[in-house]
Amino acid sequence: MNLYPIRAGNFKLDGGAMFGVVPKTLWNKTNPADTNNLIDIAARCLLIKDHDRLILIDSGMGTKQSDKFFGYYSLWGTDSLDNSLNEHGFHRDDITDVFLTHLHFDHCGGVVQWNQDRTGYELAFKNAKIWSNKNHWEWATKPNAREKASFLTENILPIQESGHLYFISRTEETFQKNTELGFGVLFVDGHTEKQMIPHIEYKGKTIVFMADLLPTAGHVPLPYVMGYDTRPLLTLPEKKLFLETAATNNWYLFLEHDAHNEIITVQHTEKGVRYKDTITCNELFN
Repeated sequence: MNLYPIRAGNFKLDGGAMFGVVPKTLWNKTNPADTNNLIDIAARCLLIKDHDRLILIDSGMGTKQSDKFFGYYSLWGTDSLDNSLNEHGFHRDDITDVFLTHLHFDHCGGVVQWNQDRTGYELAFKNAKIWSNKNHWEWATKPNAREKASFLTENILPIQESGHLYFISRTEETFQKNTELGFGVLFVDGHTEKQMIPHIEYKGKTIVFMADLLPTAGHVPLPYVMGYDTRPLLTLPEKKLFLETAATNNWYLFLEHDAHNEIITVQHTEKGVRYKDTITCNELFN
């Protein structure tokens, strides 16, 4: 097995929204805001090469939205999904599977693109199976008022219409192992219904793709919960259980949204679980 970080782009979000009820005087120490109160956010995906399968976890925003739409998110930098794949010697047509942690636009938008004459949509990964889970799919296709702006029809329905949609089977185990894609999945419901957190066994280490359970290193303290979470009081016990397990087992936490920290570890302290170290993908994967 080989792992590759895929940089699908960078954007900015309101720091207050990203940290909920936590005062700016606290979160600004780890995630400094600009004059518009915006903080740096990454769309860092993960590519897994395992025998004859090439599995991409999440896909970033994509490129099909309007300039007005992207203007809300202050895109910055030169990273793109295609360029990042090419850096590692791959093309999007090589991808056999795309695993979507959830269907918010910044995680799944890159799966669907305009067709050649811009009269409709098509899959950006024409040879790939696209993986979600049944509960989350139903939640996203019948969105509540709070999440409706994050579940965009043009990102979701073309996947089903393509015939490439597959659902991960789910058990009631807390940490589900041996999924159809060869890695474990933790299902969590605080951020959105049945978000999936992949656990990958790699050279004797466990690497966890954090998605929106832990967006950045600055979110490690328990009360640091995003304003975007639909059930913040459920995020708290989910996050507590996860972080305690991660600290005990020395898991490596791959951060999708942290523009400046790729992978971190956490440790037990008298104040609870806290940040321990930052590791680069190059250090861990090579």
